[in-house]
Amino acid sequence: MTDASVTAPRRPGEQALTALGLAAPALDPADASPHSFPGGGRWRTEVPSCEGPEALAVVLKEASRLDVPVHRISQGSGVWMLTDAEITEMAEATAERDIELCLFTGPRGTWDIGGSVRTDSHGAGLRARGLDAVAGCVEDAVRATELGVRCLLVADEGVLWTLHRARAAGILPADTTLKVSALVGPVNPTSFAVHEQLGADSINVPSDLTLAHLTEIRRVSAAPMDMYIEAPDDLGGYVRMYEVAELIRRGAPVYLKFGLAKAPGIYPYGHHLREVALATAKERVRRGRLALDLLARHGADGGMAPLGSRLPGTLRRFDIPS
Repeated sequence: MTDASVTAPRRPGEQALTALGLAAPALDPADASPHSFPGGGRWRTEVPSCEGPEALAVVLKEASRLDVPVHRISQGSGVWMLTDAEITEMAEATAERDIELCLFTGPRGTWDIGGSVRTDSHGAGLRARGLDAVAGCVEDAVRATELGVRCLLVADEGVLWTLHRARAAGILPADTTLKVSALVGPVNPTSFAVHEQLGADSINVPSDLTLAHLTEIRRVSAAPMDMYIEAPDDLGGYVRMYEVAELIRRGAPVYLKFGLAKAPGIYPYGHHLREVALATAKERVRRGRLALDLLARHGADGGMAPLGSRLPGTLRRFDIPS
């Protein structure tokens, strides 16, 4: 049968609730995002918090075992927490599989001597405090790209603009992409658009944004959005697996991030955290399988971007002063 009512994706519990007279209102087509990734597809996948070559190997093995497609793998401790050999090993392993590798840049306010971030107001948060911190982020960016990394994770607007200018000036490779961290993610359409204009190619929004918030963002920007389907506890611990189809419908183009609640923090990672890092890396892939299975059960698993695709398409930027 080809009737639209049969082939259209269904919402969780839709058939049973309809039979009980409890059907939800019809979805409003005006809420849907009109955007997609270049080359086709409305969603990509990301496995975050992969802190080194050993954790990466676990992720790749488990993704193969569970048949979880992976577009991007990201790391949270930072470039400076990896040796050149470790970065090279990770870059080569992901390149062999056409997976984007994203490494975090430079010092953050939570790790330096500033105390305001530990007050109730949280001060300047994760941003880079002072020119030395910005310089550290630039140092990490140059080092990582020289070792083959082509995606950099940033948590400061000034660092984002600086790295965008460095990319435009040829200091960083032209195909380097810049990803905004969930730790400083924008929470309204205006700030989302500003991050795009500052050079962001992928913008992580907090996982507590409502569906209506996503629609508001998509009315002003087509920049790829990253969103935890399950967020770590320090980002709220939200589990939004049953909303995944609607998150795609409203937020496309979107990276589905398979995070993990109720897991110990591992930043900055070291060998003393090895067992928990490997166990949580494996479980993040399993969480991805659960989310993809849910999409498939609801007939909403179409529209995945081709594996190996990584570029964001044409985005709007502020003019760079000459």
